[in-house]
Amino acid sequence: MVDVEDDETRLMRLQREVHRLRTSPSLRLGSHLTNAIRHPWRAPFLLVTLPWMMLIIGFELLGWKAQPAAFATNEVGRPKAKGDCVVMFPTNGVGFGHFTRLLAVAKRMKEKQPSLEIIFFTTMPTLHLLKPYGIPAHHIAGPKYFKGMGTDEWNALLEEQLHVCLEIHRPSMFVFDGAFPYRGMLRAIQGRRTLRKIWLRRGTFRKGSSIPVDSIQHFDILIHPEDSTPSSYDEFDHGLEVVTCPPIVMLDDRELLSRREARSRLGLPADARVVYVQLGAGEINDIESDVRLTLEALLEEPDVYVVLGESLLGERMRIDMPRLLILRDYPNSMYFKGFDATVQAGGYNSFHETRSFGLPTLFYPNMNTGMDDQVARCKAAEDEGWGIVLTHRSAESIFRACKKLIERPEVTPAVNCLNGANKIAAYLLGELNEFN
Repeated sequence: MVDVEDDETRLMRLQREVHRLRTSPSLRLGSHLTNAIRHPWRAPFLLVTLPWMMLIIGFELLGWKAQPAAFATNEVGRPKAKGDCVVMFPTNGVGFGHFTRLLAVAKRMKEKQPSLEIIFFTTMPTLHLLKPYGIPAHHIAGPKYFKGMGTDEWNALLEEQLHVCLEIHRPSMFVFDGAFPYRGMLRAIQGRRTLRKIWLRRGTFRKGSSIPVDSIQHFDILIHPEDSTPSSYDEFDHGLEVVTCPPIVMLDDRELLSRREARSRLGLPADARVVYVQLGAGEINDIESDVRLTLEALLEEPDVYVVLGESLLGERMRIDMPRLLILRDYPNSMYFKGFDATVQAGGYNSFHETRSFGLPTLFYPNMNTGMDDQVARCKAAEDEGWGIVLTHRSAESIFRACKKLIERPEVTPAVNCLNGANKIAAYLLGELNEFN
């Protein structure tokens, strides 16, 4: 029996490979030319048909036209999907946004239903963060980490690895969190009728979106976490069920360390004023950088300590300044009760974490983020009375803003925020139980 299953697995892998070759742009164009040679009457029409085919293939590669249908996976004889297994696929961007959202939902699903098996399949390298929650993972590095590997080759690798993951674990639900779906992922989940497919995506799909036209239709449900401001455009009609929820953050208030515990763990004086700084990109030793100017402005006050957040995805910082500590942990929000204020970029996750836990914040929104309007998001903090927004930054303006921040009252009442992770965890469990 084992040999039969191995033969079937190998056969399906070969069939998928043949399908990828037959639908590749090079073979399709080559076949078109070969057919014209075999049937000479077609040759004169090549002046029209060849450019037309090249145009169609170009539209497919840009996502403006559906690509050839993926190889249909044969479900006959396949073991039935488990009713208590979910595979989650968070991509990795420049930070932890996708990973954190799915982990926030996953840990609450397991709290509500301890027998549930959740598997992560991810491009994120920080798999050790899943261990405390009993979540195993499959990892595939992004294409840039493989020497000489093109996008098509990487998508073929992704397709095979995800096929293996789905065949072994037999999940009843697949949850993807990412801005842009991978073609290899779509091929792997297509045709799996016993698999409930969910796309959790911050932000709606506006008309003219760069998302491939056939990507959304691979899913059954779209989940959109909300922001501090409503979307400025309407979502185009794609026909899928859409679920919205409050912003998703990793921790609830009860999970944060107390002020005493946080300061004790970080070695901070109990009576000091402590400011947490996390600005993401920026060269720490560039004396003209926002982060360097911010540190110098804050540390001019003799009783102020600064905790500088360092990403687990980046290189270690090398800096030596008095009353400066570097924090490399996850999630750093567990220490928020030990801080009096914070300086943050205007990203989605950091904004909603500080908003939920009532931390006075100085925001440096990124003015060049395309569809992510960080200025509008951060302006909501000013309207609610807990934020300062600095859009045009110089040594002088940063100094004044930091001075204003540390002279504010130490405690700001938290905005009454619901954590969307709780709603989505309950919703997905309901869908899982109903689907099975």
